[in-house]
Amino acid sequence: MKKKKVNLRDLKPDSETKHGHDDGHNHSNPEKLGDFRTYLPAFFSFVMLIIGIAVDFFDAFPYFKGWVRIVWYTVAYLPVGFPVIKEGWNSILKGDFFTEFLLMSIATIGAFAIGEYPEGVAVMLFYAVGELFQNAAVNRAKSNIKALLDVSPNEALVYRNNDYVSVNPETVEIGEKVQVRVGEKIPLDGVLLSEKGSFNTAALTGESKPDTISKDEKVFAGSINLDGVIEIETTKEFKDSSIARILDMVQNATARKSKTELFIRKFARIYTPIVVFLAIGLTFLPYLFVKEYVFSDWLYRALIFLVISCPCALVISIPLGYFGGLGAASKNGILFKGASFLDEMTKVTTVVMDKTGTVTKGVFKIKVIKAIGWDEPEFMKYLMAMEEQSTHPIAKAIMEYKADGEDFQATDVNEVAGKGLMGTVNGKTVLVGNKALMTSNNIEVPSETDNIVESIVMVSIESKFAGYIIIADELKEDAHEAIKQIRESGISKIIMLSGDKDSITQQVAKEMGVDWAKGGLLPEDKLLEVEKLMAETDNKVAFIGDGINDAPVLAASDVGIAMGGLGSDVAIETADVIIQTDQPSKIARAIKIGRSTRRIVWQNIGLAFGVKAVVLVLGAGGLATMWEAVFADVGVALLAILNAVRLQKMKWD
Repeated sequence: MKKKKVNLRDLKPDSETKHGHDDGHNHSNPEKLGDFRTYLPAFFSFVMLIIGIAVDFFDAFPYFKGWVRIVWYTVAYLPVGFPVIKEGWNSILKGDFFTEFLLMSIATIGAFAIGEYPEGVAVMLFYAVGELFQNAAVNRAKSNIKALLDVSPNEALVYRNNDYVSVNPETVEIGEKVQVRVGEKIPLDGVLLSEKGSFNTAALTGESKPDTISKDEKVFAGSINLDGVIEIETTKEFKDSSIARILDMVQNATARKSKTELFIRKFARIYTPIVVFLAIGLTFLPYLFVKEYVFSDWLYRALIFLVISCPCALVISIPLGYFGGLGAASKNGILFKGASFLDEMTKVTTVVMDKTGTVTKGVFKIKVIKAIGWDEPEFMKYLMAMEEQSTHPIAKAIMEYKADGEDFQATDVNEVAGKGLMGTVNGKTVLVGNKALMTSNNIEVPSETDNIVESIVMVSIESKFAGYIIIADELKEDAHEAIKQIRESGISKIIMLSGDKDSITQQVAKEMGVDWAKGGLLPEDKLLEVEKLMAETDNKVAFIGDGINDAPVLAASDVGIAMGGLGSDVAIETADVIIQTDQPSKIARAIKIGRSTRRIVWQNIGLAFGVKAVVLVLGAGGLATMWEAVFADVGVALLAILNAVRLQKMKWD
């Protein structure tokens, strides 16, 4: 699933770029919305309109009639009307005739033609104000996603020719040494050369808590250095860094529209020309059936009909609702690759999860220490003296035990293939390994070890069994809470599939309370199991994984969710949803955000269709004026936009 690369140096904040929709909307924002100049045309038209209405009502100036009145309202109309007429004309030149710009232009110019000048100005003024509010809402909805653009580093201090020089991050090569000062962003992915560093990764993961990293551990582009000058060695080029991939994904997210959004867009394209022809019919057809036909009355009704029928409430609030959902998810450390996956998350009935790295930390830890005939600290010193000679992950886990064993030295250490180590510690013969090593040396092993499914390291000292330790992968802190929340969100089935031993997988599954589990699976076995589930009627499957071996299933499932997007290139490329914080509890939150988004979108659809249908009937029957028409169009659009903006304030804890 290769994605088109985006040159991040060419990206600009949305306030500086065009944001066009298929419906002909243009939300370009050349000035800051807070700049008074943005509001000046609408403010000028509003003042002119109020003065004109006041003079009309009180009949204060006898000269305010005829051409004077027409010129006054024309001057009031042009600041807000001319841009709309221009957009309508440009759309026609491009072959797009039936846009809301054309509808608004016909309706307001028609109002002028029949002498309804104040209403013509008012309709266009309210439309312009609605566009301003719409722009404000769009900018607010995008603020979380725009924050990601701000984390893209602009420079890198690279060590070249015995000095640090400032260069564009795109010119830095793999393996170069980069210095990062306090408050600066890490420009590229790498490993920490300094002893320790503290970093703010909030823009990347949604977590405000500083992240402390030790020497030789990974650091990611876009993180902010909080404590002291540090040095890193780059491991990726800028275009391949985690932040570049995430930015690329976010930039392309809105291109993948939901089925609801696509349907409404297509509906609006068909609906708009239909209402134009209905308005024409409403103007002229009554001549054939009504005895006292008055052209201006029926034209007025047709103009009201046109204003009401503008589909802007639908074609604006629905994409805005989905964009708000994408932004809210980003704020919570969840990245959706498109609005379509917000919808898909609401339909999930079965959650299938990998074990290692998804619900567990993927790191060996000492779980149990059982010393027999020895004090625990002394027992561990013998064991650590032997394991110090090994580079095995289990040995590393054992060496994390805190014990002062400098006076315990291992000599003559030999590895017994597939069994463990033999050697001498402080003059005593020590064996460290599995049961086979003990048995082959005639050492009796307690029966209590037979039922242990995790990795076990047995120790004998001077040909006597001295004890054992159990090494196991540790559950993530929120693993139990994740299962609880997933169930509370209405998911009917939770399954665990793992490449780890089946006995270990079953034990973890039982501890967590999943419905059923299966271990010892190869990647193709996982894919087969998920395909079986997907073949069941009305079963929507979300798969959660974290590694290269999970990529086939992430790609094939209805919704692929990757854990730890910052550290996994394959996850970024393949998954539909990225949980940036490595927290499985965010899965339930992703489901809730998807449902909240969909609920708001359908509320907006119901509101728009309901109000428009009522006022359309009233307008065609002559029972509604331009003022009701304005509410049915701009008012409903504003209400729908405000409803969509609620997503930015919601909590899903």
